[in-house]
Amino acid sequence: MRNQVSAKRHPHDDAPDTTEAFRRLASLPPGRQHDTLREQIVEAWLPMANRLAGRFRNRGESLEDLRQVAALGLVKAVDRYDPELGNAFESYAVPTVTGEIKRHFRDHMWTLHVPRRVQDLRNRVRFAVQELSGTISGRRPTVAEIAEHAGMSEEDVRAGLEALESFTALSLDAQVSGSDDGYSLSDALGSADPALDIVIDREAVKPRLQALPERERTILYMRFFGDMTQSRIADELGISQMHVSRLISRCCHRLRDQVMRDAA
Repeated sequence: MRNQVSAKRHPHDDAPDTTEAFRRLASLPPGRQHDTLREQIVEAWLPMANRLAGRFRNRGESLEDLRQVAALGLVKAVDRYDPELGNAFESYAVPTVTGEIKRHFRDHMWTLHVPRRVQDLRNRVRFAVQELSGTISGRRPTVAEIAEHAGMSEEDVRAGLEALESFTALSLDAQVSGSDDGYSLSDALGSADPALDIVIDREAVKPRLQALPERERTILYMRFFGDMTQSRIADELGISQMHVSRLISRCCHRLRDQVMRDAA
């Protein structure tokens, strides 16, 4: 005999009376009859799931996708519901479906991973702003007003306000507001300073320079810090330019080999 879900309604139009159907479902062994009755119960409660999905419209997700998520939550509620506990299915299904929709937003709608605590702060701040906006005209509620209304600290309010503006990421190719010349966010990004490599090299060679004989250290200083020519250095020290060239070349090779050994 084909199982039927009763058409008798609760006070809510989308809450059918499935009490007896759930009792039969619990008594049936796995099989076609069980699956058929399960599908009938899910179908009977779909209007309620769709109504709950509608509460979350206009939040960046299509209503059709929200209804699918709500239907998934409804199926989970039907499978987990135990009629022997004596609680109405609606009291169990509503938080289950709503929780599934909220998890969908938390796990799939944020472009970047945001801690659950910050997401909760965002929701509390958003509701507080909406409620205060009905009583304050001409301006946005202040941080202090939101904190007092929501029972939050001002630090948490600021974190929630930042999260309100961080639900989606902005492309680096997006034009900066107020710019008429196509200036984008990527144009404002910095780049690695090549001078940083010079700093690293200079610090690595410093102790080796200090260990050089005084004359060789003086020649390197005059050449690379005083920007003196080899001939001028030769005149200053009273040696030949060829000798200066050989000393500079020998010192540079020695320093390079020592620094490379230190790095290895």
